[in-house]
Parts: sequence; structure tokens; C-alpha cells
Amino acid sequence: MTQSSTSRLRFLSLVGALGLTGLLSACSSDPTLYTLAPLPGVSQAGGPAVVEVRTPVVSARLDRDTIVKASEDYQTKLASGSSWSEALPDMLGHTLMTDLAQRLPGTTVFAQDDAVTTTPAAYVELTIRNFEADSAGHALVTGMLSVHPAGKMIGPVMTTPVVWQSPEPVASSTAKLTAALSQGVASIADQAAAKLRVLPPPLND
Repeated sequence: MTQSSTSRLRFLSLVGALGLTGLLSACSSDPTLYTLAPLPGVSQAGGPAVVEVRTPVVSARLDRDTIVKASEDYQTKLASGSSWSEALPDMLGHTLMTDLAQRLPGTTVFAQDDAVTTTPAAYVELTIRNFEADSAGHALVTGMLSVHPAGKMIGPVMTTPVVWQSPEPVASSTAKLTAALSQGVASIADQAAAKLRVLPPPLND
């Protein structure tokens, strides 16, 4: 084999090795996907027959491909390499729906845009402003919650503030943060279930 042939072979081997390294790097760069989990609460009948959970409104700061880990020092910090397994508003809506269904036995609960033909007797609406760790590392969930009957009502739809904070710091791990945020959603479900049990029926036309 000539010297030029040997050099060419070495060059091709190097190119192949670099290509394989690049392929492995591309595979290893896939994000870790996280999912909120429904959590059980107090199961007590008394809610409307059918409840629709509207798709939550989530701050654009939070609704992104990479999970927002914390907000501190006037900065929004991301959990590098970590993403939600689906769009955050949809995931929040379905998690809240499942939590509510467990808490309201005898009530049919479904999420907005689900393929159902049932007409709801009441709606649950949620706006999320914070869904990350605070400057001390505690999971923080804030926003506004509205529970109201379908159809005509006396007076305006009333909303109540949502403020939930985990008892312990969890920002050291995205998995711990996700578990804590799931507890925050369960706390919202507790509030919504309590409001639904005492909700007045809608007025007749």
C-alpha cells in the first residue's frame, strides 16, 4: 500500500469516527421528559353531574419546550435537558381533571377538547402565573381559580387566588420539582372540588 493510500485510509477512518461521535452526541442530547402525576385526595360526593375543566391559561414565560426550573435574581432559569412530555396547559388540564374525578365520585369530569358529547353543568377555569421553584428552592404555584355553573348566573363569575408552596426545597432535582408541582395541582383540585360541592345550579332560561 502506498503512503498516499495509507494517509487516505487514515483520513476516512478519522471522518468515520467523528461521524459516529456526532451521532452518539445527538442521541444523548435528547431531553428527559417529565409528566405531572394525579394525586389522591378526599373523595366526597355532592358535585354537579357533569363538570368541564377548561384548558388552563399558562403564562407564556412558563409555556416553553424546556421546563422552567426557577425564577430568581430577575431571571427565569431553565432546567437544561428537561422538557414536559406534552404542552404544559394540556397536561395541567388533564391532571386537574383526573384529580377532580377522584375527589367527586358520581360526577363526570372531562377536559376541554376531549371527544365527549356530554353537556357540562359547571366549569372549572384556571390561570397559572407561577409554576416553578422560588428563590429559596420551594415549589411555587400561583394563579387564579374560577368555578361556576354553566348557563346564566346571578352576578359576575367570581375568581379566587391560588397560592401554594412546597414545605421543603425541591429545586435540587427536576424530578423532585415535578413531584412537588403535582402536589400543587392536587391542592388546586381540593379547592375546586370544595367549591363544586356547594355550587348553586344554573338558572333556567
